[in-house]
Amino acid sequence: MDLEIKKSIKPINYFEAINLLEKRLDDLSKNKSKELIWTLEHDEIFTAGTSYRNNEILDKSIDIIKTNRGGKITCHAPGQLVCYFVLDLRKKKDIRKFITCIEKTIIETLKEYKINTFSDHNNIGIWYKKNNMTYKIAAIGVRVKKWIAYHGFSINIKNNLDQYKKIIPCGIKDKGVTNLISISNNDYSNLDNLLIEKFTSNLKT
Repeated sequence: MDLEIKKSIKPINYFEAINLLEKRLDDLSKNKSKELIWTLEHDEIFTAGTSYRNNEILDKSIDIIKTNRGGKITCHAPGQLVCYFVLDLRKKKDIRKFITCIEKTIIETLKEYKINTFSDHNNIGIWYKKNNMTYKIAAIGVRVKKWIAYHGFSINIKNNLDQYKKIIPCGIKDKGVTNLISISNNDYSNLDNLLIEKFTSNLKT
């Protein structure tokens, strides 16, 4: 695969990021560009996927940015690793396998830090269980256009979890949200590199 790896250190404006993804998708669909994996952070912003409902906004004072990705409402903020991609599925044409690849990538990456997580067939994302309570640690939101997948996923590292009290995260009421630093006080500075390594490897299988 002809792939560009992009890593941004400073927070990236959400709208600039989405515009770049959509431009890359258009170019890739015409075979004029490489595929892309891009890790970054955003400043605080609430985004809503195509299946969100208004009753999932608990604090009516917040601004919600409607997007064309799948899923419901989530929050991006500093301390959260976002992994965007523009990846060509035209040869495989298997969306379920692609989502499984993302789930496997996140689970394997977190296992490197001795954090055991799991996927849930009924609730997309990656989950962590403690004391009979289940918490979301990573959110996934994907759109496929012309058999090219874009948008991405996010992993909570040390972001402010209080922001999730303003919404029903991903439309799920009976589960919580956590971050890695709340689970284990590790050094996560290399997490993006591990994630990219595992993602590129899993995409080849």
